[in-house]
Amino acid sequence: MANQLRQHISRKFDEELERLRSDVLAMGGVVEEQIGDAVGAFVNADSELAERVSQRDHEVNGLEVALDEKCSRILALRQPAAGDLRLIIAVIKTITDLERIGDQAERVARTVLRLGSDNSPIQEHYPAIRHLGGMVKQMLRDTLDAFARMDSEQALEILKGDQEVDREYEALTRQLVTVMMEDPRNIRGCLSMLFAARALERIGDHSKNINEYLIYMVHGKDIRHTKSLGEKASGAD
Repeated sequence: MANQLRQHISRKFDEELERLRSDVLAMGGVVEEQIGDAVGAFVNADSELAERVSQRDHEVNGLEVALDEKCSRILALRQPAAGDLRLIIAVIKTITDLERIGDQAERVARTVLRLGSDNSPIQEHYPAIRHLGGMVKQMLRDTLDAFARMDSEQALEILKGDQEVDREYEALTRQLVTVMMEDPRNIRGCLSMLFAARALERIGDHSKNINEYLIYMVHGKDIRHTKSLGEKASGAD
């Protein structure tokens, strides 16, 4: 009877952890939509869509609070150890980064509301914003996929992709600085685009963080602040 009770408790705990992971993925899905809508609002100067992105940020905040409370209850009632404890810690950190990704998407949307229709001088650079937005959205999608499958090898590959995001951001920054120097009348629009581009680059950074948490969750190895991806790969065992 005691053995059956332990098996029942263990099975129920496993179900709780699986639901927790599913909830994280659901939150990630909402945030991914926010990125796409924010970029779409920017390149199309769609103030109505931008307003919806801004308002939906409250939903993301609520999901973070609910998941944080769920993690706290599991820690208090289950007192997990080893891999289960690492999972809870990784989830707590992951939902924080997802909430911050939502914040960055809202920043892009607020840029649309602030810029209004005064965007014609910089429209030729919109494809670069669309491309950067597509990169970070795909990076988050791949990150959520790796999280769902607990795939640390894919997480390492995604970490390399963040370097490409950084290069695209730096290239766009150089272009916009040149535009501002050539014609000061473009400064306002270029600064708004730089603000949006910086927010998108930060989304890549937060996705990178989530992949590092995933590797910690799977291997128990903290690879933050290591010197290179090669060292990260060799250190995760």
